[in-house]
Formats: sequence, C-alpha cells, structure tokens
Amino acid sequence: MKDIIKKIQDANLHGRGGASFPTTKKWEAFLNTETKEKYIIVNASEGDPQMSKDGYLLKNHLSEVIDGLKIALETFPESIGYFYLRKDYYTKYKKKIKKLTKDLPVKIFKKTGGYLAGEETSVLEAIEGNRPEPRSKPPYPSECGLFNKPTLINNVETFYVISKIAKGTYKNERLYCLSGDIKNKGVFDLKEGLTIREILEKTKNLPKDNNYFIQMGGTLGEFITPKEIDRPLQGLGSIVVYNKKITNPVLLAQKILKFSMYQNCDKCTPCREGVFRLREEFLKKERNKKILNDIFEVLEDTTLCPLGMLSGLSIQSLLNKIIDVKD
Repeated sequence: MKDIIKKIQDANLHGRGGASFPTTKKWEAFLNTETKEKYIIVNASEGDPQMSKDGYLLKNHLSEVIDGLKIALETFPESIGYFYLRKDYYTKYKKKIKKLTKDLPVKIFKKTGGYLAGEETSVLEAIEGNRPEPRSKPPYPSECGLFNKPTLINNVETFYVISKIAKGTYKNERLYCLSGDIKNKGVFDLKEGLTIREILEKTKNLPKDNNYFIQMGGTLGEFITPKEIDRPLQGLGSIVVYNKKITNPVLLAQKILKFSMYQNCDKCTPCREGVFRLREEFLKKERNKKILNDIFEVLEDTTLCPLGMLSGLSIQSLLNKIIDVKD
C-alpha cells in the first residue's frame, strides 16, 4: 500500500479540514518518523456552525471514510487509529463505526469541547484526557503528537477522497457547503478549483442582483463582495450568502465575535483580550478605527492558534468591504 502516497501526490490532494496543507507532505513526514508506535486520527469534530460536510459523509459515505482509514492503517501497520467524533455524531454513528472497524485497531472517541476542540493539537489534548487547548508548533503532530508519538490527523473528507484515489474513482471533485440566503442549501459534490461564481451557478444559487455579500471559509472566514466571486474557493469549501437588504453587518460582526469569545480557550492572552476588545468596539455606536486596526494587527501576528487570527481577519474584511462601504 506504500504506492498510495504516490497516488495521493499525483492527485495533488490537499487536506479538506481548512488549512489546505498538501496531504502527501503530511503522510511522508509521518512515514519518515522512526518509531514503532504511531497514531492515525480521523477528525470528525466539525465545530463550525456553518459546516455540515462531516455529517453528510458520515451519513452517506461512512464505509468509504473507514476504507480511507483502513488504507492509512495498512500503509503504516504499526499505527493505532482513532475516530474523533463531535458529540451528536458520536451518538448517531458510534455503533455503525464500531461494527465497520471491528477487525481494525481503531478506538472511538467523543469530542469533549466546542469549536476549538477540533483544532488538530487540541484533538490530541482531548484524547489524552486534558483540557482541549492548542499546543505550540513546532513540533508538529506528525513528529510528536498523541502521547508524544508521531500522529497523522486528517479530516473526514480527506480520508473519503483517499478511498476514491485508491479505487481509481477520484476525478478531482470536492464537497462544497452552501448556506445562508439562498434557495438550494446543502452539500454539493463538484469539481475542485471552481470559482465562487461557478459554484453558485451550478447549484442554482447565484443571486439575480448585487444586493448580497458572501462569507467563505466558515464562521471565521473572509467576507467578499459580488465583484470578487470570480476567485477559486479553497479551504473548507464553505459559502454563506447574505442578503444586504435583510442583514445588518454590524449585528453580524457582533454575532461572530460573540462566537469567537465563547469558543476561546483563554490560554492565549492576545486572542482572549483581543477578541473581547473587538466585540467591545462593535457594541459601541461609533467604532474607533485606530483601536480596531491595532487589535487586527496583534491578532494576526501573535495568537497561538488560528482562532484569534481568523477572527480578526474575518471582521476586518467585513468592516472594510461591507460596513464602511457606502452604497
């Protein structure tokens, strides 16, 4: 099964958990670690309220996801597998996963926290029985992960695609999750590399006028205007469409920052204080642009994990492109 890494490389597969890191590099780094004890984790935490891809795959393609895990276990035979599941997914699919993995060295683990407990190093802490807080990197999980052993962590969709690659049925597709003020919400299986416009057109969700704006990449993703929809969609594959006539962008910013504040692990001072101060500014009648820009800079440069950085970048794009733009 070692040739699967070459097949993954030829397919140019990037992780589908959001970071879009080349899957081949992660698998090769894991392969090259010299230890007999290793771990492989299927991350089915899906803590973003705008995402439903993991749930879609667990419901409709669980056998293929487990096949992808089985391929990884055969490629790295010294490894033990973990299925890390969001709480409701654990309730729904534990028995079926247990049945399908009965002949595999796989353990099933229920997620212990919220959004941040799905970050890959927080996953390690949770399984070890600790508070699910992110670790500093390096070292990376492929070198020193679960129980200080090399660990391979991939998203549910990544394992699903690996199964298709191994069978020769992968045709450069990926899953896109569409929601918001549109008619045809849901998860769609389309070609990789499509522009946002193409995705909206193929799913019959392209608005008829320009009275909308879009957030891509989930709850903490970047906001864009109709003029920017000819760019490819990457990362999580998420599109949320907002109707400008019925959406108050300031209230939306407050909602996003409330989510970030309550999902914060409080370990990292710049993130904890920065997100709180951002929300404080957006609760005022008038915002101090200098204070906001200073906080955006601190969040981008100093936070321990992506939550703080993405919170800042998301709100900054909403502020610059939507809130402060006069129609």
